Amino acid sequence: MLYLFYEWLKDGEAARYLNFLRYPTFRIVASFGSSLVIGMMIGPKLIERLRIAQYGISNVREDTPESHQKKKGTPTLGGSLILLGIFIGTLLFADLRSRVVLVALLMTAGYGFTGFLDDWLKLSKKNSKGLAGRYKIVLQTGFFLVSVFGLLIDWSGGVPHLLIDTKLTVPFIPTRYANPDLGWVYVFFAWIVVVGTSNAVNMTDGLDGLAIAPTIVAALVFAVLCYVAGTSVEIADSAMVNGTKQLVGVPVYQYLGIAKVDGGAELAVFCAAIVGAGISFLWFNAYPASVFMGDVGSLALGGALGTVAMLSKNELVSAIVHGVFLAEILSVMIQVTSFKTTGKRVFKMAPLHHHYEKSGMSETKIVVRFWIISLLLGGVALASLKLR
Repeated sequence: MLYLFYEWLKDGEAARYLNFLRYPTFRIVASFGSSLVIGMMIGPKLIERLRIAQYGISNVREDTPESHQKKKGTPTLGGSLILLGIFIGTLLFADLRSRVVLVALLMTAGYGFTGFLDDWLKLSKKNSKGLAGRYKIVLQTGFFLVSVFGLLIDWSGGVPHLLIDTKLTVPFIPTRYANPDLGWVYVFFAWIVVVGTSNAVNMTDGLDGLAIAPTIVAALVFAVLCYVAGTSVEIADSAMVNGTKQLVGVPVYQYLGIAKVDGGAELAVFCAAIVGAGISFLWFNAYPASVFMGDVGSLALGGALGTVAMLSKNELVSAIVHGVFLAEILSVMIQVTSFKTTGKRVFKMAPLHHHYEKSGMSETKIVVRFWIISLLLGGVALASLKLR
């Protein structure tokens, strides 16, 4: 909103006092700062209200190790604090005319609603089952289709066509060498990425601070990827000019050999808001947690990260960035498949973090090690830029 206010005033004398708003770098930092401050200020009061409202209700899942029963009394729905920070930071400092920003906000809100419905059913019925998995998938798919068909397809001219690049960017390989085009099949592929990421983050949210820290790392990595793919800033590079090798200015995305993303800098503002909101939530969610994220947070954050991966053309890179989430959801899939086909379990308990708990590893050690892995994977993803 502040950016649109500047745009409205930019031809007037007063605009010169708000000239800093036209720089994406400032708005990225401001989005991060505002979401962080909002979360830190509102967090204590919100948590206290949630604690009072949920008094006497156990928010511990039934399918968890017995040691988790000591966490009874910890309120859930803390993800609402994250969503508040994300929306305030983005609405204040992003260009709300950007199609990609609108898609990201719509998907986050829709998946947040799905998670809230699940949490509300758990609280109102006083059990940990909540919304059936098939209904979650239906709602997630519905919001995905509304976003794609409502905002990412041009219906004019009689023949609809996608307004998003259907080509895939392959990690570590320049787009000029590997840039497969999926055409309309891309919609199905993108659905797998978004819905899969959402549910993977949801499954990871089983220990204090476990899901939010890899989310912060992923959002930070995507902020960098989105900015370099969407900025018009040029960098010096050598090129042949009139038969001689000279230094010329080329856009950063061209220098790095990645796809250009219209609105990429605005997506970076959105990602910065996730980072700020995530850090403020981690302050309260670190062991021992004062509040749980709940599905309202985990499904929304996973949907947001999957959507950013789609819009920034980092669908395959997201498999690296989201390595922790990917390992968690794969462990569940492997466990279920093995038990149904052979009657045997591969892991002592799934998702993966429960396997390590059952093996005797302390909760804090599991969480910190997963954080370290997430940081390393984020570094690998960023390294893929230069190696292209």
